[in-house]
Amino acid sequence: MSLAQRAMEHPFLAPIYQHVWRPAWWLGAMAFDVPHLLREKRKAVETLRLAPGDLVLDVACGPGNFTPAYAAAVAPDGLAIGVDLSRPMLRQAARDHGDPGTAYVEGSALRLPFGDDAFDGVACYGALYLIPDPFTALDEIVRVVRPGGRVAIMTTTAPDAVRGLAGQVARLSGLRVFGPDEVTGRLAAAGFTDLSREIHGFFQYVAGTAPGQP
Repeated sequence: MSLAQRAMEHPFLAPIYQHVWRPAWWLGAMAFDVPHLLREKRKAVETLRLAPGDLVLDVACGPGNFTPAYAAAVAPDGLAIGVDLSRPMLRQAARDHGDPGTAYVEGSALRLPFGDDAFDGVACYGALYLIPDPFTALDEIVRVVRPGGRVAIMTTTAPDAVRGLAGQVARLSGLRVFGPDEVTGRLAAAGFTDLSREIHGFFQYVAGTAPGQP
């Protein structure tokens, strides 16, 4: 387990993650793009194109930062499920964000505990770069989204010119820096359409529509 993964398992981090840890280092990595950070949840919901009654999955949900926003978008009859491997994070999510229409499940992104084509939307924000085998996790996201459903992913990126150095520094703490086309390329190879990619500092926001008819 990497240093970054061990940190996510520590009970000390869960209570401060949403209000201290995440804003502090994400803001720097986003080149201090404060307006974007403030509208990030709303954009995530819009990107997933959620509708009332939908079933949406928040992969590696942490302490539930985004899960209630998804639940609000699919209310009153939909459900937002947050899945995470860290029990401290899940306990914090249940305490702080146990809103109606939310549920939290312990599970690995490398083997999501759900059937094929189960969700209308699947999001993974700020976690793919922490996972030891991120492309297996990405394949799992592809597996559980229904035909015509949407995926939204926020993860690291860097231009090729600086990626080598950035990647070496990140690997010391167990993080991965993705190349410009690695994530979108994997989705395109799986048949996803309507692909988009938006860059903010060292982060990329990728979205796409699963192949097939709903």
